Amino acid sequence: MGSFNSRILRQPESEIAEPREPEPQSGPRYVSRSRKRRQSCGPSLDQESGNSSTSLDQQENLQIASTSCSKKLKITSESAYQTLFLNMETSDIKIRALGKVWYLHKMFLCQSDYFATMFTGSWKDCQEDIIDLDVNDPNIDTESLRFVLGSLYRPEFVLSEPLQVPRVLATAHLLRVEDLIWQCAEAMKKAINVKTVCSYYAAAEKYGLHSVKRRCFEWLLHNLMTHPSVELYKELNVELMNLLHSSSNLLVMQKELDVYTTLKVWMFLRLNPAWKGSTKQLLIHANNWFSRHKEGAGNIAFLETKQGITFQPVFKNLRFQHMICGLASTRVIEQDTLIPSEWLSYVYKQQWFTLLKAQQCRETGPQYINETELEKYSMRCGRRIAKNGKYSWKWSGYNFGFPLHVTFTSHYIIFKQYTYNYSCNSSEPQRNIAFRLTLVSFDSSGNVTFSKTTGYKILTFAKDEEQMVMNLDGIVLRFPLYIFCNFLFVSSDNPGN
Repeated sequence: MGSFNSRILRQPESEIAEPREPEPQSGPRYVSRSRKRRQSCGPSLDQESGNSSTSLDQQENLQIASTSCSKKLKITSESAYQTLFLNMETSDIKIRALGKVWYLHKMFLCQSDYFATMFTGSWKDCQEDIIDLDVNDPNIDTESLRFVLGSLYRPEFVLSEPLQVPRVLATAHLLRVEDLIWQCAEAMKKAINVKTVCSYYAAAEKYGLHSVKRRCFEWLLHNLMTHPSVELYKELNVELMNLLHSSSNLLVMQKELDVYTTLKVWMFLRLNPAWKGSTKQLLIHANNWFSRHKEGAGNIAFLETKQGITFQPVFKNLRFQHMICGLASTRVIEQDTLIPSEWLSYVYKQQWFTLLKAQQCRETGPQYINETELEKYSMRCGRRIAKNGKYSWKWSGYNFGFPLHVTFTSHYIIFKQYTYNYSCNSSEPQRNIAFRLTLVSFDSSGNVTFSKTTGYKILTFAKDEEQMVMNLDGIVLRFPLYIFCNFLFVSSDNPGN
């Protein structure tokens, strides 16, 4: 671990403010400790004038005043850290942990709820002057423990490098230093990126920082497919990947088949963590690796093998009904032989039943918005718009007789039921679709800088009718811009869903 000397945050007493960067300066950088420390159970230090000397025997700069446990410990001398913590002068308690002994002071340690409870409880009348601190958390090391203990001596403290914050958080959680926990949470929210997101998510989940965990999960939903990363895929465990790809809020690039492709390369990396290469090379190497396995495994699907069975829960939640609606995507899934044939047989059966019902029961599409159904069964699509201009496209697939075309300009987004030269037209004069459209822009760290959504809606289209689904007049768009849609083409009582 390196020294903790980078990010600085400030929080006013009256309200919780967003962290902000300090002015550049040489040497260590500090911020005022604005969050209230817990009450002291010992004397306090007040600075009357100038810098304190290196000894508490010289009283002209540091004054020691007796106080009860009910009063706030006031520390206004920055030299307290140097004099008492680093120089270990006038120590009245020792802490032994991780093979090291710290010479400390009860009145400062009482700012930690852990030590305050100890000193007013079992240790109140104890004559021992050394505490053996049990540290069983592998996230805690001597450097993070030194930092957290030292922070109790400072009227202001320095937060760590982004990758080191989880260790400081773990130590602050053990010693129950609430203001430092808050500072860690704020630092983590500001530093989420491809290098930190997985460790932050794990730390937030372990130590109960729900807002940080939620922020990390949202970042992953936004970036998993829009900004693919070899190192990120290697870090994502089975449980987290299952939550991500199952979410209707996952920003899917292209179509549902691309979710399958993402899981395929992710599984390859989890099984081959030493692989090194670019994202452009990843799919080719993954396909070759699975092909070699298929040659030796015969007709057994990879997910039924000893290596693959761990990944079954993730692949079971794929939305196969939106993948087998096109010949090319169906061939990819069949030729890969990753998915057990029993899974696919069930999907084929259900989709055939849905098709028959749509054709013979005069399917007109969803009649009302069922958000639970849309969250679980909608088809997710996405497209990247590199620069300003007019674009028109369709996401391929049968879509139960609804050939949907999308047109984008900087002024509007239009949906059109384009039936010209479409051989599978529905016999119904009007069709409904349920949808949600979302526009997103990102900064260089993958954080959302712009977002606009329609929410879930139902539109009714006549043949070849077009409708504006989003008005963009007066909005300054930043490119590249990402467009994402959730669609449902058949009614809620249709078992194909």
